[in-house]
Amino acid sequence: MPAHEFLLVDAFADGPLTGNPAAVVLLDHPTDDAQWMQRVAAEMNQSETAFVSLREDQARGQDQPLWNLRWFTPRTEVDLCGHATLASAHALWATGRLAADQGADFRTRSGLLRAWRMAADAGASAEIELDLPARPERDVTLTHELSVAFDQPLQYVGRNQDDFVVELDDEAAVRAVSPSRDALLAAGGRGFIVTARADADAPYDFVLRFFAPAVGVDEDPVTGSALACLGPYWAQRLGRGDLIARQLSARGGTVSVRTAGDRVRLGGRAVTVVQGVLRG
Repeated sequence: MPAHEFLLVDAFADGPLTGNPAAVVLLDHPTDDAQWMQRVAAEMNQSETAFVSLREDQARGQDQPLWNLRWFTPRTEVDLCGHATLASAHALWATGRLAADQGADFRTRSGLLRAWRMAADAGASAEIELDLPARPERDVTLTHELSVAFDQPLQYVGRNQDDFVVELDDEAAVRAVSPSRDALLAAGGRGFIVTARADADAPYDFVLRFFAPAVGVDEDPVTGSALACLGPYWAQRLGRGDLIARQLSARGGTVSVRTAGDRVRLGGRAVTVVQGVLRG
């Protein structure tokens, strides 16, 4: 029976049992067995399970390895997942597969993604900076299904290649929103990014929540792909590229967001909470 090392990692976390958990399976060799990976993801039952393997071609040389990375929800494979990418980079450093001063380079369905460890404060884990493609939205017409799902005035409705963006009046409205799962499924799309400008006295610039019942995630704790959309969105509205986001899920998470052209850099910390061996 094959065995693979795996870690359960809290990403964009203030400490253990905060942020967004992701399972990271470290494969001994690349595999294209999507059916097996989907079964493992269903077993892990996290919002995302990442599968990492060292690429066989290694065109870049062993001094800077290149890794395959794929992401699965309990129900389906996805094109981009920020928190599981950050968790995967953390797992490579935590297990010694990468040295602390090496960057983590991943080949994915969304192209080349990169992560770096930043300088750590005394007694603190290092912050990780993650480089993702920007996923800007465009205006769309408000549908009846969206009106039913949110049942309140919407300041803006947009959509990118996967998700709707819904701006509400204020931070309190985002905290209180409780969209109907059935109505979200009827509205279509992978997920729904709900956002607003932060309160004037808040230590962050904007807030968000993310709902994706279509892929088996009723509400995601901290969502990197959503921030790859909201980085450009709020940079334009607030007039600056360096921002702080707070995701208002039950677990919560704070993420630094820097937009530069067609890329978005997200900063956060990660912590291993479980490490073991997957047999199957």
